[in-house]
Amino acid sequence: MTELDLITLRRAYARHIAFAARSDDPRLEQALIDVRREAFMGDGPWLLGAAGPPRHTPNADPHWLYQDVLVSLLPEKTLNNGQPSFLAFLVGLCRIQPGEHVVHIGAGVGYYTAIMAELAGRAGRVTAIELEPELAARAQANLAPWPQAEVACADGSAHPLAQADVILVNAGATRPLDLWLDALTDGGRLILPLCVGYQLPDGTPMTRGDIFLIERHGEVFTAAWKSPTAIYPCFGAQDAASEASLKAAQTRGGQQKVRRLARTSDLPDDACWVKAPGWALTYE
Repeated sequence: MTELDLITLRRAYARHIAFAARSDDPRLEQALIDVRREAFMGDGPWLLGAAGPPRHTPNADPHWLYQDVLVSLLPEKTLNNGQPSFLAFLVGLCRIQPGEHVVHIGAGVGYYTAIMAELAGRAGRVTAIELEPELAARAQANLAPWPQAEVACADGSAHPLAQADVILVNAGATRPLDLWLDALTDGGRLILPLCVGYQLPDGTPMTRGDIFLIERHGEVFTAAWKSPTAIYPCFGAQDAASEASLKAAQTRGGQQKVRRLARTSDLPDDACWVKAPGWALTYE
């Protein structure tokens, strides 16, 4: 495949992924063109997941990567690069502006971090946090062309954070952590999967739940439901009381009516979609 062929392919991929992600931001589409997915996925052939069981590509031609498919990173841990349309959707929710500080928790090998770095620009800053040492090391090498990006091999539920305009949590939590909320600037956005746990047939832990967009306005935090999700757990952001309340709320439904995040549980039950010690999602 020639370089011209790859450019044409990346343009078509970017157009389709941006459309599937419901994005009308031309900067996001351009970032999907400019960031080479093959530079992050390691040597091919690759193990791809789409409809049906994952399959190895027949060769190492990078055109296989320019589809809306998962790319396996650590098969033994069921860790993958994520579906581009879904991750692009989450990045779009961030509304990243040039010069902003973005935190990416669960950065994997850095592909979507690089897209966010493109949006933040050279005047911005991107902090990538990845718990798995092998993936963090690969992200460190992969992100070298973006000097505004730094990588920490750390637990994103405990790693100290500088003030951030955007925090994207790419793992399922049972509650919003004070660490994340305190780090948000005024006007800052937190993309948060609030999920309950389950196991895949092979015993691998997973979570399912909902994506919420949390925005800070002084000491007020608005909250809006954005999408269902199934996602790898954020192990440090789990507690039993929150998970039990979330599970009951998911069964009850009505997450689309959520309007605010309260940093207290001293609220009437009928005002809350979910309520657990120290926090709640409320309807008003």
